[in-house]
Amino acid sequence: MGAFFHAVGVFFNHLAEVKWEALGLALACQVVKLGFRSYAWRSILRASFPGQKLKLRTVMGAYTAGVGVNSIVPARGGDVVKLYLVKQRLQDASYATLAPTLIVETLFDAVVAGGLLIWALTLGVLPTEQVYSKIPSVDWQFFVRHGRLTLALGAALLVAAIVGFIWARLRWREFKQRVSLGFAILHDRPRFLRAVILPQAISWGFRLGGLYFFLKAFGVHASVHNALLAQVVDSLATLFPATPGGAGTKQGLIVYLFRHQAVSKALLLAFSVGMNIALVALNVVLGILAVGLMTRTFSFKGLRAASRADETEQPTP
Repeated sequence: MGAFFHAVGVFFNHLAEVKWEALGLALACQVVKLGFRSYAWRSILRASFPGQKLKLRTVMGAYTAGVGVNSIVPARGGDVVKLYLVKQRLQDASYATLAPTLIVETLFDAVVAGGLLIWALTLGVLPTEQVYSKIPSVDWQFFVRHGRLTLALGAALLVAAIVGFIWARLRWREFKQRVSLGFAILHDRPRFLRAVILPQAISWGFRLGGLYFFLKAFGVHASVHNALLAQVVDSLATLFPATPGGAGTKQGLIVYLFRHQAVSKALLLAFSVGMNIALVALNVVLGILAVGLMTRTFSFKGLRAASRADETEQPTP
């Protein structure tokens, strides 16, 4: 993280050069993007829980709260917040059904991100193993340098998966029914395309638009090509979310992927850190407001306690 804090210092040195109008447009794109993604998730939830009323503002509040927590907590802890807040608004809902809805919600993202990575590979801009293992700010270099430990962790995860599978087999019928409900919208392809894929495709447009305006705000040449490169950096940095929002990793990757362009390293660091700080600040503020409005408390400690109590009361399948 030392490289990240160095980059923060570089950012503050360039603060006076920020184009605030472009920064405002970038943040506006982020808000609109959250709206479309919330709409898509609500469509998935409504298919999984037919007959139950679920307002868009409820889902958007839960989704925004989760994004806010993910901005400051590693390992996607905000997803738990999303599920907890939505569960309180759905009668007889179980986490076994809610969790798969988040998998469905990321299917299109995986396809788009995979396409972008293939595009980056064809350009030859992605770092090889020999390169990214030497980038000091890449947080997942640990897994590359410690191959044996990585294999051991992988084996432990495999054992855990096998144990989970055996547990599920013992309670297979009811468990399978609950899990399958989370994928219900996939059985209605026209609805899936119309109510999930379309709004998510629009959200990707606003995501790239936000990156375009962030580039412009921090003085880096703004183009569709550069916005796509910045998105590739974001996808790679969040591949292993060991730090909140991929902080540190993004700064190392952004310098490498833009190495063939006539942009100074200091300016790239200012752009990367400035965008990260702006998005984290916006997401956290929106998340706190969402949690406060939905739970009538601004205490994340109280929210965690309520979530644990809810899990304890959850009937065993």
